[in-house]
Amino acid sequence: MNVKLSYLLEGIKPLEVIGDTDKLITGLQSDSRKVVKDGMFVAVRGVTNDGHKYIPMVVSAHVGAIVCEELPGTLVQGITYIKVENSAIALGELASSWYGHPSSSLKLVGVTGTNGKTTTATLLYEMARLEGYKAGLISTVCNYIQDRAIPTTHTTPDPLTLNELLAQMVAEGCDYAFMEVSSHAAHQHRIAGLRFAGGIFTNLTRDHLDYHGTVENYMNAKKMFFDMLPKDAFALVNIDDKAGRYMVQNTGAKVYTYSLRSDADFRCRRIESRLDGTLLSFNGREVEVNFTGRFNAYNLDDVYGASVLLGWPVEEVLVNMSKLVPVSGRFQTMHSPSGVTAIVDYAHTPDALVNVLDTIREIIGNKGEITTVVGAGGNRDHGKRPIMAREAACRSDLLILTSDNPRDEEPEVIIEDMKAGLSADELRRTICITDRREAIRTAMRMAKPGSVVLVAGKGHETYQEVKGVRNHFDDREVIRETF
Repeated sequence: MNVKLSYLLEGIKPLEVIGDTDKLITGLQSDSRKVVKDGMFVAVRGVTNDGHKYIPMVVSAHVGAIVCEELPGTLVQGITYIKVENSAIALGELASSWYGHPSSSLKLVGVTGTNGKTTTATLLYEMARLEGYKAGLISTVCNYIQDRAIPTTHTTPDPLTLNELLAQMVAEGCDYAFMEVSSHAAHQHRIAGLRFAGGIFTNLTRDHLDYHGTVENYMNAKKMFFDMLPKDAFALVNIDDKAGRYMVQNTGAKVYTYSLRSDADFRCRRIESRLDGTLLSFNGREVEVNFTGRFNAYNLDDVYGASVLLGWPVEEVLVNMSKLVPVSGRFQTMHSPSGVTAIVDYAHTPDALVNVLDTIREIIGNKGEITTVVGAGGNRDHGKRPIMAREAACRSDLLILTSDNPRDEEPEVIIEDMKAGLSADELRRTICITDRREAIRTAMRMAKPGSVVLVAGKGHETYQEVKGVRNHFDDREVIRETF
């Protein structure tokens, strides 16, 4: 594909342009290893790397144009240099132009928040298809263009991959696209240049402080998404979360609210809960759903609200919500012949663990015991490790600390970090088993009929990352083998 440079420059605001703009560009890249002759290289300053230092390399590859924040000392004849204020933003805008502004040809809805992004985005994708529309999904678990699955490596892909996916959705006739917007993606401007029809905020609790440093920085990264929404978009926020109102302070979009506790545009009430479902009321209309727990009631409330805001008939929305099923690895329930219930959930933050364990206890009461198997990811926020252990211990009859994705850390060190949050009494009810497979098997063998075993942290993941290698591992497979 060849695109006129002058056309690409219409989508950005250059501070300075040196060289010919009446030329064809043969490719667009921010990875110096992938540049092509007469292509465009965008030098982006990343967290650990700076694309500017690769400019000499791409010059030798005979690129046609270079976008940068700092012009090199020597300008090479035949290359057009475009100086911009922020290369990351420019990359998003250029990627959108390169692929023909695909987000403008779709109704694109973004979902951000600490918990619930995957569930909300996936269920909206399913709702659109139940409504008879063609739809695409960009999520942590998997990307989809209609039925076609495309493996994913990031919650929100880089701008080039993102726009290519959206362009494929347009080419295949999709009407809607739903995507998770991570705090990293907002902060790194991966969504720059996209046009959203709506944005949803789920909640905010401690997460990703290894990257953002503080909760305030983390919160502001998510707020950036709402700041960029256009005036004709909707912003649907959870007002039961104290960050909900803050998210939309500076948005130009039309603001709508949802709540389980107070008056809102979309009000949900839980009427009756079981481990395999709940009777909910949305704005006074009752519907039986295949989900359980307060956190899922919030997820379904924002799905209901967004569906209505997208213009789908309320009666159809309620009927279709009763057909939805839980997302893989999100409160996924399995039952053994002996009467033990195992629940696999992606909960990997203190708040997510609280939500899941409180839901289990609320439903089973004192009729059964709860065993929790949980670890914490390596090379991530160390501060949440003791908090996670403490929240799990005080809500479980037995706690088994084990390995998650240790990455480059030693699993035993991570477990010791978690144990630091436990009292002497809680330590007496805690077992440490580094091998995750053996930890799950032990939990299942020790569980009595009527009890619940929660296996938390990895959810849908089918691997365990150790020292840079992803080894096959699926919590659900281990549980089924044990059953």
